[in-house]
Amino acid sequence: MDVIKDILTFLADNVFGQVPILIGLITLIGLMLQRKRFEDVFAGALRATIGVVILFIGVEVFTGGLTSFQTVLASAMGTTPPKADRTLADFLGDQGGTIALVITVAFLLHVLVVRLFPAARYLYLTGHLMFWVSTVTVASLVTIAPGADQLTLVLCGAGFVAAYWTVQPLWMRPLMRRVMPDDRFGFAHTSSLACLLTGYAARPLGSREKHDTEKLRLPRQLSFFKDVNVSTALIISAIMLVGVALADDAVVGKAATEMDPKLSPWVWALLVGLRFAGGIAILLFGVRMFLGEIVPAFKGFSDRVIPGTRPALDAPTVFPVAPTAVMVGFVASTGVFLICLGVFAGAGWFTLAPPMIMLFFVGGAAGLFGNVVAGWRGAVLGGVITGLILAVGQAVTWDLFDRTAPELATLADPDWYAIGWLLKAVDPVVGEATVWIVPVVALAAMVATLLLLGRAERHRAAHAAAPDDRPDDRPDDKATAKA
Repeated sequence: MDVIKDILTFLADNVFGQVPILIGLITLIGLMLQRKRFEDVFAGALRATIGVVILFIGVEVFTGGLTSFQTVLASAMGTTPPKADRTLADFLGDQGGTIALVITVAFLLHVLVVRLFPAARYLYLTGHLMFWVSTVTVASLVTIAPGADQLTLVLCGAGFVAAYWTVQPLWMRPLMRRVMPDDRFGFAHTSSLACLLTGYAARPLGSREKHDTEKLRLPRQLSFFKDVNVSTALIISAIMLVGVALADDAVVGKAATEMDPKLSPWVWALLVGLRFAGGIAILLFGVRMFLGEIVPAFKGFSDRVIPGTRPALDAPTVFPVAPTAVMVGFVASTGVFLICLGVFAGAGWFTLAPPMIMLFFVGGAAGLFGNVVAGWRGAVLGGVITGLILAVGQAVTWDLFDRTAPELATLADPDWYAIGWLLKAVDPVVGEATVWIVPVVALAAMVATLLLLGRAERHRAAHAAAPDDRPDDRPDDKATAKA
């Protein structure tokens, strides 16, 4: 038993937990299954791996600025994050092994489900979110069943997580088909509920054809805003300069000193904006590079291992479709969150911590999906919805994880809140002995969904294949004969 546990933990830590390695291995196997030449297999796998590495370098570049951005904004607003008796580091120290096992068992179960049910369609491959979804699930299970042993937590958590990984790309599929009509890959990101809500709420606001962010007409003097790198640098730099003007000098000075002890705070603010724009450019380049390899290579899995399957990938993979919409969503979400921060602090409700990384990825994704429905109006709405969800979610969820890791509330995406509160909702009927109801219900709901989707797809296929025998559409046999 210990050997199996060690193997599963090793796989979780060194394969599923390392996105470049996971994507590289899948590309390698996919190209081998297509019987490509050795040099093509080797080069393709390496390019995919390097593409993911470049993506994460881009993330590191601009998130470094976002961390400072968050500190300066909090100081400018005169707020400090709430304190917690328990920390995420403590929780990972206690349950890190359990989380690793949940990831591995859940992924194996997810692969099995996708293999058995053609309607499942997508294989979830966003490695870092595989970790976070598992972490939030284990934290929630520990909250509702504090006395459960590790085996119970692993099996219950794995069943619930596998169901989420299977179904989440499916509920995003209708919106993704607007972004990717050829259905090359699915959307696997924990911003999905904000994106889904935006997609439905944006319908009355217009159409993409009339208001597409990528086709906005600007005066000639402002045409440089059409370049997403230029507009990003200008917007973030402007916000940073306002933050520096309002923040405590000591806080700003410390942040600037970390970059360069001789640097002026004002120049530091400009550099943060430029680094942010540079990080986005690097990220988008990495996305294009690894998508150019993983999507064709996945055909090997689709043809030979898991027929009809497509990869479900991280949110940045769709950002190149409408980068202006991404920035509109990010700016709108940040503005709404900061308004909520001031209102909540003034009313004495809760001291919010600006989660700049989540505001970018979730706000950007919601903005993009809002744009495909209603153009720039939908993009703005996506940002507004994101800002509200992250603000309210952070305030009401902090106490939910007070016995595990309250920081999960400040680091959260919308789906994290949904998972936490969904499991909390069953707390009154779940004890240590009945915690098994969680994976049973989740897997049963997943199977029912897949069966219904499969039936609907078979019905559509049969309808499309059947000859059209409506009287009005049949040719006149006598006229045909005369002709």
